[in-house]
Amino acid sequence: MNKYELGVIIRPDIEGDDLKGELEKVQELITRFGGSVDKVDEWGKRRLAYEIQKFAEGCYAFITFSAEPNAPKEIEGRIRFFENVLRYLIVRLEA
Repeated sequence: MNKYELGVIIRPDIEGDDLKGELEKVQELITRFGGSVDKVDEWGKRRLAYEIQKFAEGCYAFITFSAEPNAPKEIEGRIRFFENVLRYLIVRLEA
């Protein structure tokens, strides 16, 4: 299993329990494809470098997880359909 980090930017108008719910949906997606979530690091609301869908801010979160090599492709294929996720990026961490 490889270690990965998923960076997610969620719409800034999603707050509180709804934000937690969005992050839980992302974590469930990781576990559905055989991954295990190691750490969730929420950075909160930050200013974006440029506007995305007319939003100047976004809620940042970074999820560190372990998964098989084919899992990131599957996760990216599903996460792009989440309405409240503005941007995402999965990178493989060095062992």
